Amino acid sequence: MRSPRFCNDHPMNIETIRDYCLSLPLATEDFPFDETTLAFRILGKIFAMIDLEDTEWFVLKCAPDYALELRDAHPEIKGAWHMNKKYWNQVSLSGELPDSLIQSLIRHSYAEVVKKMPRRQKQEHSEILTIQ
Repeated sequence: MRSPRFCNDHPMNIETIRDYCLSLPLATEDFPFDETTLAFRILGKIFAMIDLEDTEWFVLKCAPDYALELRDAHPEIKGAWHMNKKYWNQVSLSGELPDSLIQSLIRHSYAEVVKKMPRRQKQEHSEILTIQ
C-alpha cells in the first residue's frame, strides 16, 4: 500500500523519486560514478539512478520481457543509455506516465534486484521481500 505522502497531486520529480526510493526497506543512496549520478541501492546493489544535471530521465532495472512491453506501450520509456538495455529502462518524468505506474516501476526494479540476491541475504533481511 502506498504511503499518503506519495499522492498524485503533484507529478513525480527528482525529490519525490528520491523520497520514494529511500522509503523502501534498507534502501540507501550514493554517488558511485561521479558527483552528479545519484544511485539508489538495496544491500549494495543498484536499483535506480538519476543524473542530477538532467533530471528529465531516471534509470530502473526491469525484467527483460516486461522492459520490452513497457517500451512498446509508453513513449516515455526507452532502453537506458549506457546501460544493458535488456535489463535497464530510462523513464521520462516529463511525459504522461501516472505516478502510480512510476512507483510501480520503482518497486519492480527493487524486487528484480532482490530476486538475484543470495538466499542468505534474503533470509537475514526478510523485510526486503515485502516489496513487489
